Amino acid sequence: MKRWLQIASTGLFASTLVMLLVAWIAVTQPGVTPIVTRPPAVDAERLKAHVRHLSVDLHPRAAGPSGQLDAAADYVAAVLRESGAAVSVQAFSVGTARHRNLVARFGPPEGAPLVIGAHYDSHDGGDGEPTPGADDNASGVAGLLELARLLGRDPPARPVELVAYTLEEPPAFRSAEMGSAVHAQSLRATGREPRLMLALEMIGTFSNEPGSQRYPVAGMSRLYGDRGDFIAVVGRLERFGLTRQVKAVMAGATSLRVQSINAPTALEGIDFSDHLSYWALGMPALMITDTAFLRNRHYHQPGDSWEKLDYRRMAQVVQGVWAVTRAR
Repeated sequence: MKRWLQIASTGLFASTLVMLLVAWIAVTQPGVTPIVTRPPAVDAERLKAHVRHLSVDLHPRAAGPSGQLDAAADYVAAVLRESGAAVSVQAFSVGTARHRNLVARFGPPEGAPLVIGAHYDSHDGGDGEPTPGADDNASGVAGLLELARLLGRDPPARPVELVAYTLEEPPAFRSAEMGSAVHAQSLRATGREPRLMLALEMIGTFSNEPGSQRYPVAGMSRLYGDRGDFIAVVGRLERFGLTRQVKAVMAGATSLRVQSINAPTALEGIDFSDHLSYWALGMPALMITDTAFLRNRHYHQPGDSWEKLDYRRMAQVVQGVWAVTRAR
């Protein structure tokens, strides 16, 4: 009997190890072989100029009579048009207020598009001072604008749609009033289901300091480290193959460390951006992020300002995303 208990105990231990190994592979995609590419140079100073203009000159980028959301939309639309893209305005109303998504199309007009988006509104500060929103999310918008410049110079072989969304922040967040929800529904209505959607959500905060990276669950630092020196690719649990592919492409574009995670939405932060609007319709979507409040301690605060961002590494993120537009 004792012998059988030993065998059963050993078997249970081995099964547990196998289950943990499978879970680790499904969640973190270790051992991905980078797909090496040579992306064009991205001008870090141009990224800085976009972020500074959006977060200083157009502060606050919040909805309402005192906000400059319309001026921000005008600026983004003008820069997108300068790239040579076919730019359209997706207008919609929330109550009596009129709002705009800006859509720039590159490549052939037919086929399932790769959608890459970032929201240009910023948090209104609630009862406090409105945030400048440099990292959240002028950084993502700046990346989108520089990506447009690259695609305009060298159009992709497959359709790419860059979208600057309005109304990602509360009170619209998680509602049908989000700009990304409006865009996702329009794709469904016109039969233009995306082959992939990427949300650029805060891509400018990096640090090599120990302890600069936090996590929603204790022990995750053992998997990813405690330094905020990486960009993260975030996907749903069942989309680990897709996450793995994008991780391989981005990791092969620059020397920037690329980490990835696939997890259920119960894990805090997994669906905190515009990709959730596409998830709601069953569309393939991932978030590209510096991990937001888990790294940037000025998240939704007045201290989220342009001079704190790392534009060199932000440029590497844009190069990685550009490489995805070339991937098959």
